[in-house]
Amino acid sequence: NCGCCGGSKNQHFEGLVAHLPSMEGKVVAVTGCTSGTGRIFARVCARKGAKVVMLNRSSQRADEAYTYLQQVAKSAGAPEPLNVDCDLMSFKSVRAAAEKLNSDLSSSGLDVLCNNAGIMGFGDKATQDGCDIQMQTNHLSHFLLTYLCMPLLEKAAAAHGEARIVNHTSAARVMDGAEFGNKLEEKYFLKNGGNLGGDSSTFFKGANFVRYQQSKLANVVFTYALDQRLRKAGSKVKVLVAHPGVAQTQLGQGTMNAGGAADMEKVPKWMREMIMSMLCQSEEDGTVGILRNACSPEANSGEFYGPLGQGGATGKHDTSEYKGPVGLLKKEPLADEAAQSLLWTASETVTGIKFNV
Repeated sequence: NCGCCGGSKNQHFEGLVAHLPSMEGKVVAVTGCTSGTGRIFARVCARKGAKVVMLNRSSQRADEAYTYLQQVAKSAGAPEPLNVDCDLMSFKSVRAAAEKLNSDLSSSGLDVLCNNAGIMGFGDKATQDGCDIQMQTNHLSHFLLTYLCMPLLEKAAAAHGEARIVNHTSAARVMDGAEFGNKLEEKYFLKNGGNLGGDSSTFFKGANFVRYQQSKLANVVFTYALDQRLRKAGSKVKVLVAHPGVAQTQLGQGTMNAGGAADMEKVPKWMREMIMSMLCQSEEDGTVGILRNACSPEANSGEFYGPLGQGGATGKHDTSEYKGPVGLLKKEPLADEAAQSLLWTASETVTGIKFNV
């Protein structure tokens, strides 16, 4: 995602939504749904009849998004949504959110957990837990949340035949440039926040985006590693991953606000919007991947879905993935067994859990 585009029209969204089945009787939780893909995902699921659980950091934006979704749900005749405070920069907050979910959803279970939230291009700062702010927000807290929600997911799977975990990655899972090794490195997962290359201020370049690339590759690696474990355990829970291409969301604006794209700020807004509208797709089209993975009967565990570009597995940053026809991408070669083992061990260590399926 970026946040710089203006006025891109939907190409794929309406067609997909029209073919999605009813979600009545299902419970769907999503992180980061005050704006962008998360908000659209929540809206569509509510309109399809699901009970939607909004997981956001406490803020006025979160309150406004909840009020909006209440109205959407009421108009659709869907159950009242649930609003749960969940700050992904704090493992304590994630544990408290999961405790509330396990209490409030004890009878229904959880049909879909969409790990959507993300930040991009932020500086070299540590969370209160000592981790890099991008890795903790984008991966580690979702790893912990998924583990803590497994009993709810298994309960829904037993009742309805399946449940789903949907992760959200990016075309930036592989980057070009001398600074990008691209292979997953353990140091980015551990409590090294503030000591991981310093700050950079150029969009899609430098240390800020090295850390972002690592966190977005982690989303794919986590999906493949969890898929292997769920299959081995004979679980009916599926896990899938999507990427949104480059869509006109608030993500890029957050990058600029955090100082990670000072070069973009120097470009007049009208020019920035004109240039980026040629590269970008709409927010709605950026949501197609996570919606398909969460709701489509055709989705299978372990799949990677989104704008196809060159079809995935190129080993390079593929700008043609930014928008265009959507479908199943080839298996990501950087998410191999070695990367899966590294991620699992490091993520367990930092979050203090033993994620056995």
